[in-house]
Amino acid sequence: MPKDKAGYTHFGYEDVPVGDKQKRVGAVFSSVARRYDVMNDLMSLGIHRLWKRFAIDLAGVRSGERVLDVAGGTGDLAREFRREVGPQGLVVLADINMEMLEQGRGRLADKGVVDVPLVQANAEKLPFEEGTFDCVTIGFGLRNVTDKDAALRSMTRMLKPGGRLLVLEFSKPTSAGLSKIYDQYSFKVLPLLGRIVAQDEASYRYLAESIRMHPDQQTLKGMMESAGLSRAQVYNLTGGIVAVHRGFRLD
Repeated sequence: MPKDKAGYTHFGYEDVPVGDKQKRVGAVFSSVARRYDVMNDLMSLGIHRLWKRFAIDLAGVRSGERVLDVAGGTGDLAREFRREVGPQGLVVLADINMEMLEQGRGRLADKGVVDVPLVQANAEKLPFEEGTFDCVTIGFGLRNVTDKDAALRSMTRMLKPGGRLLVLEFSKPTSAGLSKIYDQYSFKVLPLLGRIVAQDEASYRYLAESIRMHPDQQTLKGMMESAGLSRAQVYNLTGGIVAVHRGFRLD
């Protein structure tokens, strides 16, 4: 992952002032919110559902626990966690983008889930008391955060001692051959799908670029450890196209 120059960060392959990234990412997700789930199915050929299922199983959420899903968007993870924690537990869905939260509210309601609080919140400065949750998750959201280290520290603070953080995110393919195929798909097929289905080629080009600028598996593992997490582990899925990182707050 390239090092940002002082006062700047990356928005895809473009260097932008740090203060501008949140606004520009917000515009991307406001644009794609309505077609977000449809595009996820098309882009991943439905495999994103298996990636999420793996992360849910790895979280090991039990009845009565409290779960925070950060950048939870349309509520896929929150819905499943709500089933896992049962009537005595709590799941909170947080996202910085109101349009995505509104999509999440509607989709949860369509599934009969009406007891998941929705909170508009920045992952870098989560507005909850320290040590509130047994489990914190962020699925396909960390790469869009301006200050990833601050977000990891914030999410770690939300955990009770013994609690775990799971990061589900696009990562780096583990073989050169797969990496070449993935590059062709990302930069030719994804923007085309974005133009045809979502009428927004530019946003999906950004999403492809943002994946390439995201830290690789070992770098992110180190960042989680620096944020105060222990026993950090990496689980590569689909040849490393996606990875789940899990770490525990032990103090």
